[in-house]
Amino acid sequence: MPDRPLPAPTPTSQPFWDGLRRRQLLLQYSPSTRRWVYYPRGLAPGTLADDLEWREAAGTGTVYTFTVARRPTAPAWEGASPQLIAVVELDEGPKVTTELVDIDPDAIRIGLRVQAVFEDVPGRDVTLLKFAPLR
Repeated sequence: MPDRPLPAPTPTSQPFWDGLRRRQLLLQYSPSTRRWVYYPRGLAPGTLADDLEWREAAGTGTVYTFTVARRPTAPAWEGASPQLIAVVELDEGPKVTTELVDIDPDAIRIGLRVQAVFEDVPGRDVTLLKFAPLR
């Protein structure tokens, strides 16, 4: 199986990736807008407030939309089908594009409650965020 592309943390996103390594889902929060923010950025969306701070999120949410890719989405995913690609709406509000694990493709539905799963990449100092059905 070919190597799959991996994230390249930036100074702005490094706390997110460090949190995943510690089995924590850290998101930015803007006190002035009282909103959670994902993806990591330097200023709050909409207002450009510079008050973003890192907070731990619950790691639970619902499947907002999904697709079951029965053919590889790119050469690096050859042999990894079906690939269960989803957008999860976190309980805090932001939506995260992710992969679902530990579920039969036929059991996936919009509104399914899910929880964060932290997957270490063997031989790399990277942990990926995936989601599984809430237990």
